[in-house]
Amino acid sequence: MLELILGTVFLIYILFIGQLIYGFNRMKRFSKTEFTPKTSFSIVVPFRNEKENLPNLLHSISLLNYPKDLMEVILVDDDSEEVFSVQYSVFSLKVIKNERKSNSPKKDAIETAIQIAKNDWIITTDADCLVQKDWLTIYDQYIQENEVDMIASGVCYLPKNGFISAFQNLDFLSLQGATIGSFGIGKPFMCNGANFAYSKHFFKELNGFQGNDSIASGDDVFLLQKAILVAQKKVGFLLAKESIVATKSVETWFELFQQRVRWASKSTGYSSVYGKMLALVVLVGNLAWIVTFLFWLFQLINPNIFVLFIASKFLIDFILLYKTANFFESKLQYVLASSLLYPFFSVSVAVYSLFGDYSWKGRNFRK
Repeated sequence: MLELILGTVFLIYILFIGQLIYGFNRMKRFSKTEFTPKTSFSIVVPFRNEKENLPNLLHSISLLNYPKDLMEVILVDDDSEEVFSVQYSVFSLKVIKNERKSNSPKKDAIETAIQIAKNDWIITTDADCLVQKDWLTIYDQYIQENEVDMIASGVCYLPKNGFISAFQNLDFLSLQGATIGSFGIGKPFMCNGANFAYSKHFFKELNGFQGNDSIASGDDVFLLQKAILVAQKKVGFLLAKESIVATKSVETWFELFQQRVRWASKSTGYSSVYGKMLALVVLVGNLAWIVTFLFWLFQLINPNIFVLFIASKFLIDFILLYKTANFFESKLQYVLASSLLYPFFSVSVAVYSLFGDYSWKGRNFRK
């Protein structure tokens, strides 16, 4: 009976991940061609104590192959303890203070910037990111070729050695794979605010972050899910290598756990039924992996059944990871070791996010 229950759970898990792989395969890569730039962008960067990272981001923005009169950068200082100033810039740059009004500093920062943004499109990224020279060029082409008001795109980690970096890279690739796959099956529910764009009028039409500003995180997914409910045809995913934004991985296991708890805390507020179902299936699938492992350890399950279940999950996960890593040109390292640790890590994060508080950027947030 137990083996039947576990087998059913693993089968459902495999079907859901298989559906994401199918969706990933359906997505067409967007190819860059020559276009006359037309779209004006306001690049919004909320930051807190990022004195070391911001110069690198601004340097990458200065190298953009895009008309400087069609772009501006708005840095929103969210109560930094450090002093950051810009002496000179080759593009329009403003540094403003965040106007706090909710439980979400980042959402407040974005809304503060949008109030003074002069351009038609808002594109958000993070202070610890780097952009490519054709980042805005490929966005502009996508906007000109498609009738969209919101665009999500890819984010990857900057390469780094060590097990913790490899582990979080695999985890991050799985999230990116799920994001791309969900767009491919017409059920998008997730994106990343480090590479997210929307027209200013569409943001106002959606009433911004109203309705989910009590949740500290989620400036990206909640806005996306709100847009999907209102006008899914206006939302697209830009699957192009030129649009990929690179970000830093964290340094310690504690930081990683706190970061993932912050991300997981959003799932209870999803308006996407599919998103909630997938989150539940992944949680139960990883829990079933742990139960199967413990039963095998205490010789309470047939070893052949154990191998079948574990191998099936590993294989379906690896296929999605491999496809995603291939697109992002990312190395898959410590895959086997990570697959053994991941279920314990994932379940711990999910359970803790339901009840526990978390800290981020020197602040404590309550569930």
